[in-house]
Amino acid sequence: MTTPSEPGDGRPDPSLSAIMSERRQLINLAYRLLGSLAEAEDAVQETYARWYTLSPQQQQAIEAPGAWLTKVAGRICLNVLSSARARREQYVGNWIPEPLPEPAEWSGGRAGGTTVDPADRVTLDESIGMAFLVVLESMTPAERVAFILHDVFRYPFADVADIVGRTPAACRQLASSARRRIRTSQTPTPPTAQQAAIVRNFKHAWVAKDIGALIGLLDPAVTATGDGGGLATTVRRPLQGAEQLARGLVDLTGRLADLTILERTVNGQPGLVAQQNGVIVTVYAFDIAGDRITRIWAVRNPEKLRPWTVGHSAGTKPARPHP
Repeated sequence: MTTPSEPGDGRPDPSLSAIMSERRQLINLAYRLLGSLAEAEDAVQETYARWYTLSPQQQQAIEAPGAWLTKVAGRICLNVLSSARARREQYVGNWIPEPLPEPAEWSGGRAGGTTVDPADRVTLDESIGMAFLVVLESMTPAERVAFILHDVFRYPFADVADIVGRTPAACRQLASSARRRIRTSQTPTPPTAQQAAIVRNFKHAWVAKDIGALIGLLDPAVTATGDGGGLATTVRRPLQGAEQLARGLVDLTGRLADLTILERTVNGQPGLVAQQNGVIVTVYAFDIAGDRITRIWAVRNPEKLRPWTVGHSAGTKPARPHP
């Protein structure tokens, strides 16, 4: 029987490798556009499904399959973003973008025993930090798509316009508006080594239940947001203030005797994970300004922890811990 990956005579399709080589680029694009790996995977799957609905003659007529796939994926993501606001309103509690481990710590399997394809892994850089993704969530769908395509992936505005369905001049304005949002919301971050030291000190103070040390590491106006998605317990409203947060963290460790806090890379930056019985139950991402932690995001929704947990058994150590 002939499959989409084989021509009628059963020989391998010579264009298949070229088409599938675009998968990683598409996953990287879709994750940045949607803030969810699960939704990104669905968008890319739909993109390939549309490719294979084309006849062989239609496929051969496309001079740049990669550009065609990007255009389709961009439009699919734009449609998902356009409907996301309604879905966010129905989401239980706060919605935080899905956190990702560094590649060496990526879980080795998925539900059903299948292996994670390296092409499904997202390249971690400054455009993937949690603070950056949270700002993207405040943008309109068109702003987000125009900004990511042009400023992050360097697509010319003429191509962006073809995806967004607006003129190049309008897309230039959208990207400019998005940049202003980024500049307004973000503060200069210290070097990665300094961030890692602050997060490490925070972990030690937390484990030691040292409220004074915790307060010293937190900005007085620090905000902590939890995401349980209705599937895991967490605070329904963001906690604000260094003392309130420090006491809340100490209280948490007092109630959960089997809690283990470990240093890990979260979306390319120093972060922490909490384990219970060897299984990761919470991923913590941080925003740091100067020598203080200004924001903490705690993701507990198990559906968003899939890259961290699927394939990990109790007591299994990640391939490489955060230094």
